[in-house]
Amino acid sequence: MSVTALEDYQPSYKQQEEFSRMVNSRRSVRAFLPDPVDQALIGKLFTLAASAPSNCNTQPWLPHVVSGAKRDQMRDALIKTVGEGEHQLDFPYDGKYDGVYRQRQLEVGIMRYQAIGVTREDIAGKRQAFLRNLEFFGAPHVAFIFMPDWADIREAVDVGMYAQALMLSMHAHGISSCPQTILGYNADVVREQLNIEPSQKLLFGISFGYKDKTSPENQIHPSRATLSESTFFYE
Repeated sequence: MSVTALEDYQPSYKQQEEFSRMVNSRRSVRAFLPDPVDQALIGKLFTLAASAPSNCNTQPWLPHVVSGAKRDQMRDALIKTVGEGEHQLDFPYDGKYDGVYRQRQLEVGIMRYQAIGVTREDIAGKRQAFLRNLEFFGAPHVAFIFMPDWADIREAVDVGMYAQALMLSMHAHGISSCPQTILGYNADVVREQLNIEPSQKLLFGISFGYKDKTSPENQIHPSRATLSESTFFYE
């Protein structure tokens, strides 16, 4: 292919820089303002996310967005169940990691506790920090991400790509988010609250809204693996 032809495929420098900025600046936010996001904008964001790729164009994602009074009811129901150790996951998960994966998990946990002033011995503080997960970190909106019961690992990968497209779309429009696996720890409760049929299986949730820029917890920046540590090239 000629140089001239290659140039025809290149996006503008401005587009490249803006995309790089969006990807590198997106963070999982753990403190939100109570202000709701306009419903028209929410609809736009989920429409954009639906352009994500999927195997054979099956589009197996089934998001359910919760706001307002229903969001408060969901919070209370999750605190009452998951908060007391009552778990029912559609997809088992033990949360145990080894080696470098465990190191990364510990790093972000330590950074978070230090940011909110919770020490290793502060049992009450740790309990409160845990419950904030089930309070959606104060976010006014939560998307519970389901997929059909016939779906398996391949479709879960599709849902993951959808979720990333959704969170990047949010970030590009000034909306922050936090993906939370713990919001899938009692799928029966979520289905009951939203009157969802058992034929839909819950993977996780995404809390979203406007970032509280004053929160110390939103100032942490966990490290990322370098290219040489995470990517392998062959010729």
